[in-house]
Amino acid sequence: MRTKFYQYTFCLKFVALLVISTIIISCGSSKSVVKSKNSTSKSVSKTENLRKLDSKFDGKISGSVKSILKDAEGYLGSPYKFGGNSSSGFDCSGLTTKVFDENGLKLPRRSSEQANTGKNIDIEEVKPGDLLFFATAGGSKVSHVGIVHTIENDGEIKFIHASTSKGVIISSLNEKYWNKAYLHAQRVL
Repeated sequence: MRTKFYQYTFCLKFVALLVISTIIISCGSSKSVVKSKNSTSKSVSKTENLRKLDSKFDGKISGSVKSILKDAEGYLGSPYKFGGNSSSGFDCSGLTTKVFDENGLKLPRRSSEQANTGKNIDIEEVKPGDLLFFATAGGSKVSHVGIVHTIENDGEIKFIHASTSKGVIISSLNEKYWNKAYLHAQRVL
């Protein structure tokens, strides 16, 4: 009887550890600068041997992209919630599916499936509304997604996403964490 109890206890602990690990890895952690709805963001310096991940975007965006970005901005500050897809809490792919759905565009629910949707584009072609994909656990397996928000005059790419530690925020590809984790971009519009 005692052996079964210990096996059961071990099984529960293992399942709990598995769930916690999934939550931590699912959408990555963030060491990003928080941007609230009323704050302004400063450019991050390009140091520490970062990859050059800049866009040559010309500044022209369509009305549909403006609508997507406006809807995404409306969720800034929303908390992170594994499996969440509402303002009470989002995970990374929950945010992208919600925002695109509000604009009549259906995306798969998981970031790894979204990574195969639309057209793969070179980082220099990226413009607002495109999706960026990351491997936050290292390697090449997609585990995080964000929506390109702005391209600064110097080509710096900023994106809106749901980070596990800070909820929905705007980050930069020039931040060491995101620069290292970046995999590729997709255009779905």
